Amino acid sequence: MSEDDEYGTDAVDSGGGAERTFAPLPPPPGRGFATSWWGRAWLQALEDTALDGQQLKKGRRLAREGGVGTVSVRPGRITAVVRDRDGTGHRSDVLLQELGDDAWDRFLDMAVERAGHIAALLDREMPPHLVEDAAGAGVDLLPGIGDLEPECTCGTWDHCPHSGALCYQVARLLDEDPFVLLLLRGRGERRLLDELQVRSAARAVRGAEGDAAEEAAGEAYGVPAYEAFAAGSILPPLPVPPPVPEEPGLPPSLDTEADPPSGIDPAALEVLAADSAVRAHRMLVEALVPGHERQPVPAELTPEQDAVRMAADARPEPWIAKRLAEGSGRPRAELGAAVSAWRYGGAAALAVLDEEWDPDADSLARARARLAAAWEEGERPQLRAARARWTVAGADVQLRYDRDGRWWPYRKQRGRWVPAGPADDDPASALAGASAEG
Repeated sequence: MSEDDEYGTDAVDSGGGAERTFAPLPPPPGRGFATSWWGRAWLQALEDTALDGQQLKKGRRLAREGGVGTVSVRPGRITAVVRDRDGTGHRSDVLLQELGDDAWDRFLDMAVERAGHIAALLDREMPPHLVEDAAGAGVDLLPGIGDLEPECTCGTWDHCPHSGALCYQVARLLDEDPFVLLLLRGRGERRLLDELQVRSAARAVRGAEGDAAEEAAGEAYGVPAYEAFAAGSILPPLPVPPPVPEEPGLPPSLDTEADPPSGIDPAALEVLAADSAVRAHRMLVEALVPGHERQPVPAELTPEQDAVRMAADARPEPWIAKRLAEGSGRPRAELGAAVSAWRYGGAAALAVLDEEWDPDADSLARARARLAAAWEEGERPQLRAARARWTVAGADVQLRYDRDGRWWPYRKQRGRWVPAGPADDDPASALAGASAEG
């Protein structure tokens, strides 16, 4: 399978540069339209530009219902036929200014100087420092306010539901492949990689000439990198790692005839040993997944968080659960809610359960904008706000807004608010999940 086939695209030469087409995507039920930070930045530019939020809500609904047809992406323009609910089709285009030759020269020079940028793009990622370094070179990759210019056969001069739906669909394409954005800015993937290769080779030649001059001027220390790289071909390959065990090993039994030392509980130690074996097996499996080395290092858990994690993973006997509740700093009756939170979202979900925070003005404005955009007019439930929590009037359902801008559903059970599902970028989807569980 080719790279283009994997993403459902075809690349053709349109004269002025490559053109890629993307088959219609299935509706994205239960989640937002962008999961990557650059995809969300694309949508932010759309939402900051559009003058009529109602039009965008209609566009988001059309995209969610599968109204966007095949998407064509070429330098400076994206195009698709978007169909209304009655089946009427409109050709919709969104224009984005191409980068000039001087801007591309600066971008390529910057990328060649930092090999990590090229590696990230090849992994279909766009790290923030790549965008920041490009901006430092005077090249704006991501669109800003007013950069996404709509054209549609429906005749609307501002962003209409059709151009809005197209932009929401493109955000999903950007999640999968940031080269879509670079093509919009004027360079197709193949041309861009070819130019990077030429510049990298020229840079290597200049470096080798500089090394030769330095060696002629005096004694050289160390081994040139190109020699070390060439020697790699004569070294034997690394041995194949042994297969991963299908399940964690069994820890030894500590039940002996001898009395344990004072303060030592053998049964509790057996639980800790079993937990360590499970964690070690899980870490080994995760370490062998392709791309694991690019994942962020998890934050170290506090003893209280780790007690909740053990209760969630081990499903312990009541006497162990009691000790874990004590270790978590919670009454036994409240450990169940903490365990549910952990299973839905780990430490982040646990923080939402425990913390009450007051959003600053910007965070509160973003939360209210999300709530306003989540439902069609007249469909939004009545919500009572208290700090970062919104409770549905007349129902035991609540939404909690976290510091990262995600929504967590909660339900009231036996007088306590308990987690009812994982986080969602869309408050309507999060609330629907809580209602469905109820």
